[in-house]
Amino acid sequence: MVNSELYPPSFKLCYDENKMQISALSRVQESLSTYLPLVWVSFAFLAGIVLASMVSLSSWIWVGVAILFIVLAVFARVVLPRLHLSSFNLHPFIFVLLSALAFGSARYQFSVPDFDAFHIAFYNDRNYDLLITGYLVEPPDYRDSYTNLRLKVTAVDTGDGDLPAEGLLLARVDANQTFQYGEIIRLRGKLKTPPENEDFSYRDYLAAQNIHSYMSSAEVTILPGNGSNLFSAALYALKERSLANIYRIFPDPESSLLAGILLGVDTGLTKELQDAFKNTGTAHIIAISGFNISIIAGIFFTMFSRMFGPRWGSGLAVLGIIFYTLLVGGDAAVVRAAMMGTSALLARQVGRRQFALNTLLAVAMLMCAWNPLYIWDVGFQLSFFATLGLILYAEPFSQFAANLLARYFPQSTVEKIIQPLSGFVLLTFAAQLTTIPIMAYHFQRISLVSFIANPFILPAQPAVMILGGLAVILSLVWIPLGQLAAWVVYPFALYTIRIVELFDRVPHGTIFLGDFSLGFVILFYAALLSLTFGWSALRERIHSLRAKAGTLGAGSAVVLLTIALLLIWRAASSAPDRLLHVTFLDVGSADAVFIKTPSGKNILINGGPSVTILSDELGRRVSAFNRSLDWLIVASTDEEQVASLPRVLDRYTPDNVLWSGNRQGSFSSRVLYEYLTLQAIPVTFAETNHTLDLGDGATLRLLTTGARGSVLLIEWQNFRAILPIGMSFEAIAELRDGLSVGPVSVLSLADSGYAPSNPPQWIANLNPELIVLPVAAGDENGMPDDETLEAVQDHELLRTDQNGWIEITTNGEQMWVNVERNQGE
Repeated sequence: MVNSELYPPSFKLCYDENKMQISALSRVQESLSTYLPLVWVSFAFLAGIVLASMVSLSSWIWVGVAILFIVLAVFARVVLPRLHLSSFNLHPFIFVLLSALAFGSARYQFSVPDFDAFHIAFYNDRNYDLLITGYLVEPPDYRDSYTNLRLKVTAVDTGDGDLPAEGLLLARVDANQTFQYGEIIRLRGKLKTPPENEDFSYRDYLAAQNIHSYMSSAEVTILPGNGSNLFSAALYALKERSLANIYRIFPDPESSLLAGILLGVDTGLTKELQDAFKNTGTAHIIAISGFNISIIAGIFFTMFSRMFGPRWGSGLAVLGIIFYTLLVGGDAAVVRAAMMGTSALLARQVGRRQFALNTLLAVAMLMCAWNPLYIWDVGFQLSFFATLGLILYAEPFSQFAANLLARYFPQSTVEKIIQPLSGFVLLTFAAQLTTIPIMAYHFQRISLVSFIANPFILPAQPAVMILGGLAVILSLVWIPLGQLAAWVVYPFALYTIRIVELFDRVPHGTIFLGDFSLGFVILFYAALLSLTFGWSALRERIHSLRAKAGTLGAGSAVVLLTIALLLIWRAASSAPDRLLHVTFLDVGSADAVFIKTPSGKNILINGGPSVTILSDELGRRVSAFNRSLDWLIVASTDEEQVASLPRVLDRYTPDNVLWSGNRQGSFSSRVLYEYLTLQAIPVTFAETNHTLDLGDGATLRLLTTGARGSVLLIEWQNFRAILPIGMSFEAIAELRDGLSVGPVSVLSLADSGYAPSNPPQWIANLNPELIVLPVAAGDENGMPDDETLEAVQDHELLRTDQNGWIEITTNGEQMWVNVERNQGE
């Protein structure tokens, strides 16, 4: 029976002529101490942490209470039996539990920081700049518009010279600056207490990592010296090199997916794609958590057990988890998840749920003894409950599926089906069952489509993880070798993303809950665990899964067929079709135009501010087997126009660059030009009427050039598109308000619809058939201006904030328009 191991055998009443019958209370107390003892001790310790967060007492008072209960436990165990006081029915294990509760409370109180003059948080929220010196304890966290630095503070200067200080600090600095782990730096800025609001407490999130100070904007000076240790430096160097190689051998968004899966770096995924994974209940694929590592452990165990047997399979699976943990950087969150995942694997090998539950709760207790704030960390909660689901339900689900399949197939067929079904589908179902309330509470959503999406997506994940990891390892040896392996794994990564995006479009596939009651979460777990431990026949609970159990049977064929179709589609979409494609990418309030010429050349004009968005957009349009740009055209050097380019060009290297505008026009333009110089990429400085041959008679001509950039005109037979990306008052005058240009097919509005850059006479003289407005939703400057919208009201208008990317395709005679989404979707 499923639950037979969780309960002691029925107690037989023992009688003796000189002894009384053992009371029912005594039997319950005895069962607590004999069966699942670590579960109860660990649970009491965790409850003590929660209690101390609500009841503030001195740490030493809690320690005194704990010692008192230990003394009472010894008294009840040793002294009372010798006194023959049968009227006192005090079992020592009750005092052990109370002692664990008090120790948990004491540990929490000891973790509450004391911000004296030697702690950096002592200087929070002062209305003047501080100079703070320290060294980087982690590699920099590069984001689109900023970089996060974690600093181990050594000194603070309030204006009277350096004073010794300690503690961790999170600082946000400008993007496109490069840093290395261990570098000694000096920050200048205002120190703040991390913020919090009703939806999310950044203060509590950072406090769980022992960070209590935050600098939202800092100037950085790199100082001589290094504070790193050799082992961590080697690990971080391996991770950094692996990450760089992933982006070299895979296109985006597949490269960002693999960076998340293999290295835990999911910042390369666009917000839209991350939301798609959340909405489909497949975010566990890209999140390094106990959920993720438990699934990986299950896959490793299934694969290695088939090749080497269960005993060797378990050992190799543990080694695989250790290697994976080291590869992703070995930080606290990853080690925590690895411990959870390994405990689940150990439970499967031992085969006794009693042992597994003891182990799981003991691991949780040790983690929270190390850092009591883990108990409020969503990653810890997901890791814990995912592992609990695997321990309680993985084997029963597998047995249920095997029994169900045995009704319709011979035993030999069932054995072939059940292993991949258990490894790829049922493991996830088991983990999902116990994590749904946590995700509903923290993320205010429940994915209904996840139970259908996972069976389609999970069969491809062993190939993504194992072959992807192999490709990265080979790339560390020799890039061409890694590239060959990448071509093998690429179809599976492509399949994963496309299937996630497909299921994300299912109507009503996600229920958005808003505020979700903690009481409901507690009620759910109370009901689930009561059902699990109270009923011997778990088959009654999972009967509703009957219809879903056989999904994978036909799923493998569907996966292979879909991968083949996606590869054919991808190859066809990147092949020359003798048409001219001009695509306005949705990069916010900036310009990024991707051109595919009739002969198949790739041209990028500017890029916008977001690395993740630009890299994702290019990855969907550039061939996966030739990720280079024939030309990069810098048509404006404003910060928001080129901020993404320095890092994206590492992934999509241009053969040539046509530069217009001031090289010193912004910080990012200076970094970009330095990068091009270091990489020896040829740069041509634009002049008026400079013309690029796009093939088959199509051309791109610079109508004007100046300090702000250039105005571009694309022409092919009857098709004309004007791109005033570097628009200026001088350019408007030079082009005589558009009279020198004449009517055009397409007009892109300059500066996100800023009225002075788009005068009504300019629009009237150009008389475009279609107007494109590149602008971000909720533009912080209030663009577009009402005057501009009034000037274009008689023309067909498409906007990137409403329509997403806008692709214009032409054969020189006709023009076709395709958009990412229709207005209102």
